[in-house]
Amino acid sequence: MAHFGVVGPAYFSHFNALEAIAVELIERGHRVTFLHRVDAKAFLRDPRLGFHVLGAASHPTGSLAESLRRAANPGGPLGIRAVIADMALTTDMLCRELPAAMQLLGIDAVLADQMEAAGALAADAAGIPFISIACALPVNREPGIPLPVMPFKFDTTERALQMYQGSARVYDWMMGAHSRVVAQWAATFKLSPRSMLHECLSPLAQISQTVSGFDFPRSALPATFHHVGPLRTASTSQITSAMPPVAAGRPFIFASLGTLQGQRFSLFKRIAQAARKLNAQLLIAHCGGLDAAQERALVRAGATWVTDFAPQAAVLARADAVVSHAGLNTVMDAIVARTPILALPIAFDQPGVASRVCHADIGLSGSARLGSTATLARMLEQLLKQSHFATALDALAIEVEQAGGAARAAGIIEHVLR
Repeated sequence: MAHFGVVGPAYFSHFNALEAIAVELIERGHRVTFLHRVDAKAFLRDPRLGFHVLGAASHPTGSLAESLRRAANPGGPLGIRAVIADMALTTDMLCRELPAAMQLLGIDAVLADQMEAAGALAADAAGIPFISIACALPVNREPGIPLPVMPFKFDTTERALQMYQGSARVYDWMMGAHSRVVAQWAATFKLSPRSMLHECLSPLAQISQTVSGFDFPRSALPATFHHVGPLRTASTSQITSAMPPVAAGRPFIFASLGTLQGQRFSLFKRIAQAARKLNAQLLIAHCGGLDAAQERALVRAGATWVTDFAPQAAVLARADAVVSHAGLNTVMDAIVARTPILALPIAFDQPGVASRVCHADIGLSGSARLGSTATLARMLEQLLKQSHFATALDALAIEVEQAGGAARAAGIIEHVLR
């Protein structure tokens, strides 16, 4: 049996997806150890998982919270550059410390999140096989497909193609600090030149928790690319709270902005006011981002229930619509539950996810910053009344159900290592 090392960005959503694969591998007799800064250990739920601390000097206990605050509220260009600088520092630390740690632990193979180049670089340098995992939208590039972080709809016109190319140049310039770190470590490790995330992908297997029907039409994915659908297991669920007592006869709407964006009181308030306009029941889950006074204010504004965490799968299965930040995990769960989505993207790959929600006709996309109460109410009313969303969701949900999830991912990993 193999000892797998797992390397990914220190975000709960990424660790949650990676943990699903790790648990499947453990149940097949393998050993799995996550390697990262000490604060990231709190994201893991299954006691069978190992954790090896890296960056004790440069990324000490308590330092992750500030990085997450910057990531949750990047603001303008200066804020975005600060988030990219954090990424660069983390990749540098991991590349510096991973080789010795992997040798000490006897790591046989690495599961490398696409959004953290260090796992791929260190494994490649050590001659250890690695598998790329796309917990967010895949970073694989091809002509005619906008980058995941861009809000563009899919189009084949010359104007659209030029816009995609121009935005990619801007993105690559913005990512300069991180790209320089990747290039420096590739040279230090005596690897072939590379500097971008999409240049650090596994030749053995690339696993994505999307399905092809959710993405824009692609034609250049490698044969080693596998759509397996949502990476979930029961043991990685952190939610044990009960379903609220939803009444029949009135629409039920669920609103969640994920673990990083749950502090956005103003946006939640507009959502609550929109639900009141529709005479709908609304459950808000803020993931610990709000205090008790803000919870009470949201109830006064129109929310029926406000909580920190909710049993998302069960709630989505009952909900008539979901308002989301367009985080990939929530969107994939909504597809499984056949729940139409009002996507309000904020950061990261959320604009790209929202564009794909519209492309797949499983929901609508609005502005988290500019969307008024009236606009949100109008879009929610469309989701509740128009049947074409349900038709598209049903077809896509069947594809997701057949994709295989974490169990198929573990099987692919074992197969390529053999």
